Formats: sequence, C-alpha cells, structure tokens
Amino acid sequence: MTGPYQGYVYAYPHKTAYRPLEPQPPLSEVWAGEDRDALFLYLHIPFCEMRCGFCNLFTRTGAPEELTGAYLDALDRQATAVRDALGDAAFATAAFGGGTPTFLTAPELERLCDIAGRFADLAAIPLGVETSPATATTDRLTVLAERGTTRVSIGVQSFLDEEARAAVRPQKRAEVEAALDRIRAVGFPTLNIDLIYGIGGQTPATWLHSLDAALAWSPEELYLYPLYVRPLTGLGRRARDWDDQRLELYRIGRDHLLGHGYEQVSMRMFRRPAAADSGTGSPGAGPSGTEYCCQTDGMVGLGCGARSYTGDLHYSFEYAVGAGQVRAIIDDYVRETAFGTARVGFALDGDERRRRHLLQSLLQTAGLDRASYRERFGTDPEADFDLGPFAERGWLERDGAVLRLTPEGLAHSDAIGPALFSPRVRALMDAYEAR
Repeated sequence: MTGPYQGYVYAYPHKTAYRPLEPQPPLSEVWAGEDRDALFLYLHIPFCEMRCGFCNLFTRTGAPEELTGAYLDALDRQATAVRDALGDAAFATAAFGGGTPTFLTAPELERLCDIAGRFADLAAIPLGVETSPATATTDRLTVLAERGTTRVSIGVQSFLDEEARAAVRPQKRAEVEAALDRIRAVGFPTLNIDLIYGIGGQTPATWLHSLDAALAWSPEELYLYPLYVRPLTGLGRRARDWDDQRLELYRIGRDHLLGHGYEQVSMRMFRRPAAADSGTGSPGAGPSGTEYCCQTDGMVGLGCGARSYTGDLHYSFEYAVGAGQVRAIIDDYVRETAFGTARVGFALDGDERRRRHLLQSLLQTAGLDRASYRERFGTDPEADFDLGPFAERGWLERDGAVLRLTPEGLAHSDAIGPALFSPRVRALMDAYEAR
C-alpha cells in the first residue's frame, strides 16, 4: 500500500481480471444450481451526452437515434435468451445504469421498462436509475416515476461552474439546479447526489460550498467520490500527487454530513437515517428494506457493459474504455442474435468467494459478521486472511463478533480493498492492456 487511493472496489474481481471463457458455458447451465429467490436486475445503457474528464465507464457519446433503437432491439433479444435460461426467478431489486439511462428519450425509456418488466414487477421492488443534469427532463422523469422508480441518482460533482470545467464536465449550476427542481417536482422517494473532491483548484471552502448546495435539496443519499486520474480519460494526461488534499477534503465532507444528521454507510455513501428504512436506498448498501444481499445473492445484467454474478462465475461482454474500442463493442452487440452463453468472465474458487464476501462486508460501516462468515464458509475470516496489518495501523477493530473498519480505516478503503485482492486477480489485472 503506497497511498490511500489505489482503487475503488465496487465489485470483486474487477472486470480487467475477466478473460474469454473457453468453452462458453450455456446460461442455462450457469444458472442451473443457483438460488434465484432474490436476484438483482441491472440494465446497462452505454450512452452519454458528453464524456467527463474523470470517466472510465463503458460508454459512448453522440449516439444517433437509430443506434439507440438498435441497442434496445438487442437488449430485447438478450432479455429473451436470459429469461429462458433463468427459469423460475424472483428479483429483490433493479437498477438502470450506464452511461446515462436518461440519454434515452421518454418513449425509449418506456420500452426499457417494458424489457425490465419481463423479469419483475418494477412497481413492487426498489428501482434505481442514474441521470444527468442535461437529461433529467420532465417527460423522462415522469415515465420513470410512473413505472415505479424509487431512487434517482444524479451526477453533479460540483456546484461551482469553474470546478465542473476543471473536471471536464461543462455544465452550469443553473442547469443542475433546474434538474434537481424537476426531480423533486416529479417526486421520487430517494434522491441521491454525487459529488467529487480533489478537483483542480478545489479548496476546503469551495468543497463546503458544494456540500451545502447539495444539502439545500435535502437528498436522502449523498455519494462523495475522490477524483481519480484514470488511463485513457481526459484527466489522465494531467496526473499529479494530491493524496493529502483528497484526504483532507474527505474528512471535511464526512464530518460535515455527519454533523447534518446523515449516517455513513461506506467511505463514499451517506444517507439520512429515514432512508435506511424506506426500502428505496442503494442495493447492497446495508439495511435498506430489500432482501437482496450483495455478498450472497446473484445479479442478472443485461446490456453490453453489464456484469452478471452467480456464486462461482462472474461474466459479461468485452470491456474497454477508449472511445473507438467502446464503439466497436457496442456495434457488435447491436448486431448480435445469440445471447445464450457466457463469453467473458472469471470463475471464483473457494478462496475468491471468501475474499469477495470479506471485501463486500468489510468496506461497509456495518462490517463483517464473523458468525455469518463461519456459517457460509466453515472457517473464521482471520484464519483465512491476515488482517493484522490493518489493525496495527488503527484501521480495523474487533467489535464483539464483528470485524469493522475504524473511521480512519474507512478513509483508507481504497487502499485496504486492493490490498486484499488475490495474487491471481492482481496478476490478471496487471496483464490487462487498457484499450
């Protein structure tokens, strides 16, 4: 661990550890022995109106209407194949991500909901949708509200125009405020606002300014993201060391939100306590009223950038960041007619399953319940993994039957997570050629 910002562990293993599967297993076999009582349905829309300087998501800009239509056609074909392969299945939660799902027009969003509705009654489960200031229009938001959306997440990043420009996100605060006003006017149980710290020129004062501007909307959730400089992104050409600044801003943001009555769920996620009991919060983020558990339950992903998780296989399509490669993968996807096999993925053995459970638990404030771990794996986590170095640094505490990160440990989540990757996963990620 050479610094606090080694990588954001939102899933394990990372997609750069996936490789082509030979032979390609039929989805019917992949899911045959799985518990399908509380799945997570995820639909990926790989389109945005612009590419932000910090973005390394699988997305393209400027997609013409004929491409978005063709993409929905392919998504429909994939849904048919996956639905047939799954057999009987129940879903506990759903999400539309990207990209920017609201890049789609209102009629296209209707169709997207129809496709998702083939798997679950969207009005009966939590449904989260990501949006942006430019695409959060009243007609789109109305469709989403009428089709059962319970959570809208909007990427604001900064309420100061000059900071937005520094992050290569050319938006105006007036546009952001108008979008937030429309979201609140249409009405969703949960509003999440994403903010970024570590932007060039950002100071503690300007960071507090953005935090207070966000708090004025009383969001049920706030995500505070450290800025990363990533390969093949606009900001990746202007790398510099700014760990101390990001840590300072993180602590300011954390303490500010805690002082305003929010509770911390992870290094990034903060929510109003009432949102924790509403059943509308982020899936896998703790007690949110849904039966889905990200440590144990499967995920069904539709779309060319979506992952799917079973107990021992994670799979998706090919992964890329560079604009040309992303376009080529999307073009291949919209022409595809056979979606009945898993093509690119990672098979998890016993050690990898234990690591994933450890990571998905330890990086949340709730921590790792040792009894649940022993019940699932038959061993104790500290017998399986050397967590002593984290405790020696003051980052880990043993709270009865729970292993939990201290506040300083949470601040170093992006170092702790990657440090727990297996040698196999690290080798695959190191060998991956960014494209």
